[in-house]
Amino acid sequence: MSLAAADLTLDELRLALAPAIADAAVFDGWSDAALVSAAQMDGVDPDVARLAYPGEAMDMIAAWIASVDLAMAAALPAESLAAMKIRERIRALVWARLGAIAGREEALRRAMAIMAMPQNVVRSGKLGWASADAMWRLAGDTATDYNHFTKRALLASIYAATLAVFVDDESEGKADTAAFLGRRIENVMQFEKVKAQLLRPSDERFSMARFLGRLRYPVR
Repeated sequence: MSLAAADLTLDELRLALAPAIADAAVFDGWSDAALVSAAQMDGVDPDVARLAYPGEAMDMIAAWIASVDLAMAAALPAESLAAMKIRERIRALVWARLGAIAGREEALRRAMAIMAMPQNVVRSGKLGWASADAMWRLAGDTATDYNHFTKRALLASIYAATLAVFVDDESEGKADTAAFLGRRIENVMQFEKVKAQLLRPSDERFSMARFLGRLRYPVR
């Protein structure tokens, strides 16, 4: 189905055309050739398409990531997440993202190489943060204190590491990626438990000194 480019703003066109550019990037990389191929396939004037991506490759990649955000949200509406535990929600959300990328591993590999370039590192970090934020918000997180930042930083690192496994995973059904993701989420959940214990009020935490003191001077 061709895009009605005349009815779309450049922001809307940027997002709508991104998945087709990702498909073309499997063969042509994140290049003008991929943009032209996607535009022609969707009935968009290539010159108009170029206006939607003034930053060229990084703008195309950022738009693709935004389209993955939308696909993730569509795959897991709030009612389907509500019955899950937090770790299950996070795992499901990451897996939904991977499902939207599946079949475009070569495009992902090329995107990761571009994002790792020194001139793109800052923007890439912001994109990773935004993806983590989108996942936590869908998972129902409402933290506004420092937990807001630590949760997103941890999830961004988990997602980046999982992508690195996913892109080269040739196991049946991406089983190796699923196992890796499960382990990383379990590690983070254990960390969260320890952190919660450490942050409990001092009078609620176990104190060896207080315990020994009570042995010596029993409470009457």
